[in-house]
Amino acid sequence: MTKGPGNPINMRHLNEGPTIPKKKKIAIFIRLLGYMYKYKWNVLLAFLLMITSDLLALIGPKLSGKAIEAIEPGVGAVDFKTVFLYCGLMGAFYALSSGLSFVLSATMINLSRRIVATMREQVFNHLLSLPVSFFDKTQTGDIISRMSYDIDTINASLSTDLLQICSSLITVVGSFIMMLTISPTLVLIFVVTIPMSILFTRYKSKKIRPLFHRRSTKLGELNGYAEEVLSGHRTIKAYAREDVMIERFSQRNTEAIDAYYNADYQGAMIGPVVNFINNLSLSFISMFGAILYLLNRISLGNISTFILYSRKFSGPINEMANIISELQSAASAAERVFRLIDEPTEAADIYGAKEITDVKGDVLADDVHFSYEEGKEILHGISFEALRGKTVAIVGPTGSGKTTIINLLMRFYDVDSGCISVDGDDIRTVTRSSLRKSYTMVLQDTWLFGGTIAENIGYGKEGATREEIVAAAKAAHIDGYIESLPDGYDTVITEDGINLSKGQKQLLTIARAMLPKTSILILDEATSNVDSRTEIKIQDAMKQLMRGKTCFIIAHRLSTVRHADIILVMRDGRITEKGTHDELIAAGGFYASLYNSQFS
Repeated sequence: MTKGPGNPINMRHLNEGPTIPKKKKIAIFIRLLGYMYKYKWNVLLAFLLMITSDLLALIGPKLSGKAIEAIEPGVGAVDFKTVFLYCGLMGAFYALSSGLSFVLSATMINLSRRIVATMREQVFNHLLSLPVSFFDKTQTGDIISRMSYDIDTINASLSTDLLQICSSLITVVGSFIMMLTISPTLVLIFVVTIPMSILFTRYKSKKIRPLFHRRSTKLGELNGYAEEVLSGHRTIKAYAREDVMIERFSQRNTEAIDAYYNADYQGAMIGPVVNFINNLSLSFISMFGAILYLLNRISLGNISTFILYSRKFSGPINEMANIISELQSAASAAERVFRLIDEPTEAADIYGAKEITDVKGDVLADDVHFSYEEGKEILHGISFEALRGKTVAIVGPTGSGKTTIINLLMRFYDVDSGCISVDGDDIRTVTRSSLRKSYTMVLQDTWLFGGTIAENIGYGKEGATREEIVAAAKAAHIDGYIESLPDGYDTVITEDGINLSKGQKQLLTIARAMLPKTSILILDEATSNVDSRTEIKIQDAMKQLMRGKTCFIIAHRLSTVRHADIILVMRDGRITEKGTHDELIAAGGFYASLYNSQFS
């Protein structure tokens, strides 16, 4: 379902999805391994370090048994030389193993950092290639949650869980082989305990899998709501609705906490139960090992060695059970991130689409029909002509389709039928990039980024000089304010210009729009946040700067469109009147009633 301006957002299909099937989960982990392949030499180094470290650690129990054999009762005098030799070797092997483990951890942390940086960059780059319709229907907080929390969850799994699983497999296989060489009889104990651990772990995994998906979903919803409230905190205070918003936040927060609790509670049960089963196997080994010792079938040193290997054997199984819940969380996080990466990008330009340059600015709309949702048409047969150098004003009540026309001119959306052309070229036959470079646009919703004032104004033209920036600021009547600041044009403003008034932000965006040398200018309520006196000054300056350009002005304040060459009056997705201000006043229609209601 697509969404147009003013339509409600349906978050269900964005955040909630079915339980991840087993095949899809495997595909997700394979896809994650694809990121690791890019750094295959680092991965190879990590595996060599891991194998060497684990093998060195596996030698320790064998040396311990040899040392115990040297002091076993009944042998006679204690061979301290042998005891010290094996103890020294054991200490050296363990120390070397620990050192390699430290290097391995550092290698994996660096590797996961690079992979996550690549993934986050890929997500961000993909976001910039998505169509406007995606952002119309998706909460900003949910996107941020996927870029931050979900990718951090993946990072934790790549840096620790994946390494732990591989290390555990080596330890389990190595310990099992060593135990077989010591006493195949005692190994039979694991025939009972290991299946118990595996069956219980599989049973619980099926239970907790959907819980971790719900946990990620609820966090995304909570972040989305928090972002929504913080961006509208002035309105909330103005209406004294803090208690209502707190109550709603509390409800969502409770849902998120409950989702966390249910997932972590069910996941936390796996470790203790598997640990109990492993301790049960240790008890059986001690009991049957003592019997074999009394029957002279095994030495005391070998019993000790076997017990140490059994701990190494069962310990990783317990650890693997503990990280299953984390892997479930990582799979859910990766699924949400990959779902974002797999969102279809803006439709490609048609084959043979041409780059338009040296645009004159003749714009024609012929019988345009458009709908955001199938079956709910917004525009009904819109037709108009905007000749180069002329100013076209679009007026009408809220929801009449004014902004939709701008969306179609910019090809944020494509028409359902009919045609919009620039200089005689159907805009669907030209590249979006070259088309949009032909426009300069000033919106009612201002956007500024963290940086200097000069950088924000210069954003409108790559490589703009300081002289050009100052000239644009003077034309927008914001130069005096800028010069009054301690650092002038080098004053750093906060992200989105929070330390500026709305009027000042509007003037900065207008100054930015004056830099590009384009043929078409779109002003969507561009002076709505400035006072009437400043507005008149800006209009006088912009008349000079807009000379020769085709201009589209959307305005509710009809005083700003009186001098337009043609005024299009829209009602319910149709152009009901068109003409100059004087012609429309003389006609005594809807425009005249709107104008008179504002100035009566």
